[in-house]
Amino acid sequence: MAVEVGQRAPDFTLPLCDGRSIGTFTLSEHLGKGPLVLAFFPLAFSPVCTDELCQLSDGFDKFEQLNAEVYGISVDSPFALNAFINAHKLKLKLLSDFNKEVARTYGVLHEELRGLRGVAKRSVFVLDKEGVVRYRWVTDDPTVMPNFAEVEEALRQMAG
Repeated sequence: MAVEVGQRAPDFTLPLCDGRSIGTFTLSEHLGKGPLVLAFFPLAFSPVCTDELCQLSDGFDKFEQLNAEVYGISVDSPFALNAFINAHKLKLKLLSDFNKEVARTYGVLHEELRGLRGVAKRSVFVLDKEGVVRYRWVTDDPTVMPNFAEVEEALRQMAG
């Protein structure tokens, strides 16, 4: 069942990658401060995912100005995600949904994509500080990029 706008986002805990180490991220521990952007992407190092995450990283300052925390989420291992952060000098932290539980819970898991089983759909969720989904974008086409201007607008609307 997909998580929809207006619903409270399901809590989760995943490995947190910052390019140097592997920590732990629990969604509920990050609520209350400001909005959160969760950007699911299929696979690190693939061309479209690299473009998407580099764009997110390049626009990171805009998100910080809107008091938003931004996290990328994929089914890659934490080790691959740390290498991906370092290879592209990404400013944002990445979460490893290696066991595919969060993508499945949020309704954004491709059961099969080009012969690969269990890959996250490219999708973006913007949560308010209480954890309610205020913006949702999901595509079944892995070559389509999110509209980051729409994400920024959703954050601006929450800022008042």
